[in-house]
Amino acid sequence: MMENGNKNIMKHVPNALTIGRLVLTVILLGLIIYAPKTGQAKPANLLLGAFILFVVTGLTDIVDGYLARKFEVTSKFGRTVDPLADKFLVCGTFFCFAWVGQPLMQCFGFSEITLDILRWGTAIIIFAREIIVQTIRHIAESRGVQFGATWSGKLKMFLQSFGIGTVIFGWAYVERPWGDWFTLITYALMVAATILSGIQSLTRRIK
Repeated sequence: MMENGNKNIMKHVPNALTIGRLVLTVILLGLIIYAPKTGQAKPANLLLGAFILFVVTGLTDIVDGYLARKFEVTSKFGRTVDPLADKFLVCGTFFCFAWVGQPLMQCFGFSEITLDILRWGTAIIIFAREIIVQTIRHIAESRGVQFGATWSGKLKMFLQSFGIGTVIFGWAYVERPWGDWFTLITYALMVAATILSGIQSLTRRIK
C-alpha cells in the first residue's frame, strides 16, 4: 500500500521538474535581456546568477528523465513537454543573445552587421534544425518507427550547452582577445554539429 502511494507521488515529480524547468528558463531569459540595461559592460553578479540558473535547469532535465525511468512513471505530458522545454531553453537563449548583441567578438574587427548575421544566423540555424527534426520524428513515430537520439544529436546538445555557458561566462568575466577566439571556435563547432545532426536526421529511415 505504501509502495503504491510512493509511486503515485513519484509519478508527479518528473512533470513537476519539467514545469519548474520552464519557469527557470523564463527567469534565465529575463536575466539575459535585462543584463545590458544595468549600464555595466560586465554585469558579473547578474550573469553569474544566469549561469547558475542555466546549470540548475540542465540538471533538472537529467533528474526528471532518470526518475521517470527509474519509477516507470513516464507520461504523455512528459514525453511531449519535456523535449519542448529543452528546445525552449536552448533556442530561447540564443535568440536572447542575438537580441542583446552577445557575443561581441570585437577583436576580429567585425562590423556590427557581420556580428548580427553571426548571432541571428546561429539562432535561426538552431531553431530551424529543431523544427525539421521534430517534424521528422513525429512522422517517423506516427508510423511506428523509433527515432531516438543519435551521436551527432548528443554532440550538438553538448556543444550548444557549452556555447551558452561560454557566452554567459565570457560576457561576465573574460577579457579579450583570447575570449573572443574561444567563443568564435565554440560557435563554429556548435553550428557545424547542429547542421551535421540535422543532415543525419534527414537521411534516416522514417518508414
